[in-house]
Amino acid sequence: MAKRDYYEVLGVPKNASADDLKKAFRKLARQYHPDVNKEADAEAKFKEVNEAYEVLSDEQKRGAYDRYGHAANGASASGGAGYEGFGDINDIFNEFFGGFARNTQQARRGPRRGADLRYDLKLDFLEAIFGVEKEIEVVRNESCTRCKGNGSEPGTNPTRCRTCNGTGEVRRVQQSILGSFVNVTTCPTCGGSGEVITTPCKQCGGKKQIRSTRTLAVSIPAGVDNGTQIRLNNEGEPGGNGGPAGNLYVVINVTPHPYFRRKDEDVVVELSINVSQAAIGDEIEVPTIDGKEKLMIPAGTQTGAVFRMKAKGVPHLRRNTRGDQLVLVNVAIPTALTPEQKRLFGELAKTMGKDVVPQQEKGFFDKLKDAFGV
Repeated sequence: MAKRDYYEVLGVPKNASADDLKKAFRKLARQYHPDVNKEADAEAKFKEVNEAYEVLSDEQKRGAYDRYGHAANGASASGGAGYEGFGDINDIFNEFFGGFARNTQQARRGPRRGADLRYDLKLDFLEAIFGVEKEIEVVRNESCTRCKGNGSEPGTNPTRCRTCNGTGEVRRVQQSILGSFVNVTTCPTCGGSGEVITTPCKQCGGKKQIRSTRTLAVSIPAGVDNGTQIRLNNEGEPGGNGGPAGNLYVVINVTPHPYFRRKDEDVVVELSINVSQAAIGDEIEVPTIDGKEKLMIPAGTQTGAVFRMKAKGVPHLRRNTRGDQLVLVNVAIPTALTPEQKRLFGELAKTMGKDVVPQQEKGFFDKLKDAFGV
């Protein structure tokens, strides 16, 4: 089979610079190297790329090739010679394999941040609204107090790993069609630390950490709600190799109140008034999260009416303001009347009409939406 034009093989024009040739070669070498590309024709294409670059990267061979074609270089361009001209390809695989392994080992042996922890904290309704100080107990790993995180029994020290000679890496030379290249892996003996603990600490067993229960004070700000997270810096798991500890996230769960409900920063309460209060109006006492407050019920109040009590709601987490309290009123119809009450209602009924008007049933928050758009 006739050989393809070398410039075509590398995908470059005939006036390509040395840098252009090198870039094209490096790209194709990565693509077709048999250790990476498992396609059946990968090795043949790789040899073709090598052969083209061997000729075009040499000024004398390239000049002869430009004048006489494939006949110019004879056996030297046959691909049967070794790969001594291809230092670039070794750089490629050092970069992709050796370099990657070295970076991995450096990351493994360098400082590592500890893991974050989560603690679920239950609060009652008013604690969440006004804030509270709490103490929590957190079980976490901590540096061993006996060996100071060394892993060895006091008076002894870890020894240099004989397998990797303290580097944390094991290097193995592998042969390929390019020659030899180095494969770098984590040392199986020391796990990449470069040290072996010969006399493990009696308290931690050489693990360098122990499980411990720690009591922490948590300041809960006013206005938290279900799902609010409070971060305690550096109260998570300890870091590795001198790295910082992780964080502890306290996640809030709020217990529902018997009659107060919360909608964002507003507090909602539902009250019942009697027919007389609804008809002629009255000043009533309303429970709020601050205590009882007076509220004027105007004459003619209907079931479903909503009254807003300003700044009687939940404090905003990030502003020095509060939401409101919304009072939803239901008119209670008496089910048991005294004879005198029946007589009075009878007299009242004679003065009122008997027309009835169909009403569409609405839910609690639908009524709030109609009244305030909340």
